Amino acid sequence: MLYAILCYANEETVFAWSKDEEEAVMARLVTVQEPYARAGKLGPVGRLMPTTTATTVRKGKDEALVIDGPFAETKEALLGFYTIDCDTLEEAVAFCKQLSAVNPGSSSYEIRPFYVFRPGDLAT
Repeated sequence: MLYAILCYANEETVFAWSKDEEEAVMARLVTVQEPYARAGKLGPVGRLMPTTTATTVRKGKDEALVIDGPFAETKEALLGFYTIDCDTLEEAVAFCKQLSAVNPGSSSYEIRPFYVFRPGDLAT
């Protein structure tokens, strides 16, 4: 089953990291990712830029409305995602627990099964 792992955190904290802090966090995350990548279970991983760079297109009554920024104001923002092929939900939960253990500060991971409508190479 393919899962999307949606990564939420306080973006003011994350985007305030120094270059050295950023590199250290990314190195720890890579140690969690590598076994899944080697097993061909890890698909695309993405980090989103801050919500200040976002544009939202919302369906309107007559035409779409384009708004600067995200639609919802929240303390935690969606900052990135993983795609992972796991045999069970428990395996996806274990992956998230590993990410949480090496990621500083408060963060949360939302796990959602998904379907690929335009299949590609998962092990990119």
